[in-house]
Amino acid sequence: MIIEQIYTGCLAQGAYYIESKGEVAIIDPLREVQDYIDRAAKANSKIKYIFETHFHADFVSGHVTLAEKTGADIVYGPTAKTNFNAIIAEDNQVFKVGDISITVLHTPGHTMESSCYLLKDENGKNHALFSGDTLFLGDVGRPDLAQKGDITEEDLAGFLFDSLRIKIMPLADDIIVYPAHGAGSACGKNLSKETVGTIGNQKETNYALRANMTKEEFIKEVTDGLLPPPAYFPLNVKLNKEGYKSIDDVIKTSTKPLSVKDFELVANETDAIILDVRHQTEFIKGFIPQSIFIGIDGGFAPWVGALIKDITQPILLVAAKGREEDTITRLSRVGFDNVLGYLEGSFDAWKQAGKEIDTLESVSASVLEEKIKENMPVFDVRKPGEFSSEHINVAESTPLDFLNDHISQFPKKGDFYIHCAGGYRSVIAASILKARGFHNVIDVAGGFGAIRKTDIETTAAVCPSTLK
Repeated sequence: MIIEQIYTGCLAQGAYYIESKGEVAIIDPLREVQDYIDRAAKANSKIKYIFETHFHADFVSGHVTLAEKTGADIVYGPTAKTNFNAIIAEDNQVFKVGDISITVLHTPGHTMESSCYLLKDENGKNHALFSGDTLFLGDVGRPDLAQKGDITEEDLAGFLFDSLRIKIMPLADDIIVYPAHGAGSACGKNLSKETVGTIGNQKETNYALRANMTKEEFIKEVTDGLLPPPAYFPLNVKLNKEGYKSIDDVIKTSTKPLSVKDFELVANETDAIILDVRHQTEFIKGFIPQSIFIGIDGGFAPWVGALIKDITQPILLVAAKGREEDTITRLSRVGFDNVLGYLEGSFDAWKQAGKEIDTLESVSASVLEEKIKENMPVFDVRKPGEFSSEHINVAESTPLDFLNDHISQFPKKGDFYIHCAGGYRSVIAASILKARGFHNVIDVAGGFGAIRKTDIETTAAVCPSTLK
């Protein structure tokens, strides 16, 4: 038996490759599926099943394409409804893969069709739980994404409480837990950086599995502090339910080099966003006016999904040479398939053509320290939890996720300073603000990490443990 976790840091997502006696099961595959096919071929094995833990909201799964290319059956838990052929399993239905078996455990709560998959080894012993978004390490799935009709997030949280206590907590402590996500995912509130754990460890450390916890306490704690989900979430759910274009076709269509002349022409004749994915230090030094920065080497795909509201939005790319197809692939992972092309020769070509450029002023934390003494405005674009944990005393919280809600807070006249944790998100925010006419924005290089090394006054919160 072979179990491989294939973790994608950009999405904080874990897919799984399971092999036994020449048969393979894939759990929650990424949209680009060739890696799974190649792994099976190398082992002279056949992909038999594609198990989906639920209708994912934060990425487009590869289930449809993988089934088309391999003939494998797609499996969902009870109550799922799809526009393509799939096995809608019954609770406790068993699927054989070589010498092992995988049992469906219906665990509604994150969504109504959410299911976990319990793997029994060659000896029939419970070995691992693929817990999807039902159980994370340190957290559980948010219960506010699948509200329909009269079903509220409190109702879903109640279902999740029952699922955890009836289906998961009775399992043996030594069973390995393989979740669908880790830290950085918007599918939970406080996920661990670890990506593999055990049932026993989660019983000891996960607030949501606390012994003697009442359903009312669970509902209150799980729903408390939930931020609104990113706008692209329901759009990805729709693709995962109804199907989508092959990623091979998307890459073929989108990987289109455009000369400076053609790039400018397309930009002027369409409503395309110019998306610059180079490193923030390169972007600061020069960029095409009105372009938006979201760096490929940060939390790229989720930030694209959070900040570009419509997955059908036309996009023109400015990428480092050689990173164009990688960028298009990552965009497609969250359903952004409408890339019109990329600037051939990257930003250097634009400069060499003598075209207009813009720059972003960026200063050190020590400069900010002096400017604060002059009462210059400071804005913190980190998440609310980060701000609450510790922040500059005079800073205002304007989280990048919800920048649109805070536009009126930024001064139209006079310089103001903006920072995040390390310098990535603040440049994203600054690029958006500049595109909207706020040319008085100044980035703080190194973010809060650099600020901590100065004498700038901060307020630190004391956070008590959530375990009782």
